[in-house]
Amino acid sequence: MSDLLLQSFLSLVVSLLDWSFLWLPILLVFMLWEVYLKYIRANYIKTNEMILLEIKLPKEVYKSPQAMELVITSLHQPAKGNLIDQYVSGKVPAWSSLEIVSLGGQLHFYIRMAKFYRNLVEASIYSQFPEAEVFEAEDYTRAINFGQPNSPWKFWAIEWLFGEPDPYPIKTYVDYGLDKDPKEEYKIDPLLPLLEFMGGIGPTHQIWVHIMLKAPPATWKKDVEAELNKLLKRDKEKKEGETKMDWGEFALSSGEREKVKAVEKSLAKLAFSVGIRTAYMARDDTFHPINKVGLLTNFKQFGAQNLNSFKPQFLYSYEYFWEDFMGMRKRYLENKAFLFCRQRAYHYPPCNHKPIVMTTEEIATLFHIPGSIAATPTLERIPSKRGEPPTNLPV
Repeated sequence: MSDLLLQSFLSLVVSLLDWSFLWLPILLVFMLWEVYLKYIRANYIKTNEMILLEIKLPKEVYKSPQAMELVITSLHQPAKGNLIDQYVSGKVPAWSSLEIVSLGGQLHFYIRMAKFYRNLVEASIYSQFPEAEVFEAEDYTRAINFGQPNSPWKFWAIEWLFGEPDPYPIKTYVDYGLDKDPKEEYKIDPLLPLLEFMGGIGPTHQIWVHIMLKAPPATWKKDVEAELNKLLKRDKEKKEGETKMDWGEFALSSGEREKVKAVEKSLAKLAFSVGIRTAYMARDDTFHPINKVGLLTNFKQFGAQNLNSFKPQFLYSYEYFWEDFMGMRKRYLENKAFLFCRQRAYHYPPCNHKPIVMTTEEIATLFHIPGSIAATPTLERIPSKRGEPPTNLPV
């Protein structure tokens, strides 16, 4: 039997070689086309000018995170351009990054985007927060020379994925009642524990939280509808025109109905493909593992046990010493992760990691201007009220 199988295999190989004049050119053309697309897209990404805007928080904020949700909506840019843009210039849908950063305990809020969209985003911020200040900032990541010879820095990073399928949302600011704008003393803001933790690190430490956005996949709504059908136990084989009663909706428990309601609400919102990466770094002699634990712990309040929650994706972790001889693999992956942080790379090469899909409501829960209840001393705010936003904004 084994001889017969070997003979059949050799015969197949000979046949393929005989017909290689047909399939080999097609294979080569396909491979060259893929290499060409990767090259022009990488070149477009490299040459597309990006800027970093810092938002200086007003002293008093009484708006709910819904205001920031409207700002995030202005970053939803799914356009790919025409065929020339896509296959000659290498244009890809726009991407951006929402960033909460602690530099030695001093908290900063940034938005990084293509320079082309600056006026649009600034106008959106001032429309919701007229007392804020927005200005172009230097890229703080350039001040860290991790990976260079004699660098004093130690670095650690993780990424976050969902524990359940994307259509199931996390616990949002609406679930905490922040959409109703309660009095400051009654607010429960899920972002505050993270801000308090980040504001309490020492002067030689830094924490970066990057939420990287681009337009969602074209199949996103179909994926949500498919999950709804699964929850509602709908009969997929029901023929067109049939009036057969669908009893699935009547057989749901109260918990299942909550899931259906939460998933259905997602269909009414804009969504993004999202990559979330958090990084902690400090000088070698002050790096403390407790800050790694702090980052892991302070994402738990965004989770809903009956819906979705975040789970950490460790970028480099080896249980046994023989998996990483002399730590070479770990050093390589640490340097790679740091480069990705600096480039805000996630959705496109050289990173191209698996994203999750989140609605604007979910994203605004992770990134919004906290109210006056946030008493973190290192959360810098503008001491006096602004009269009105700058007059040179586009109309």
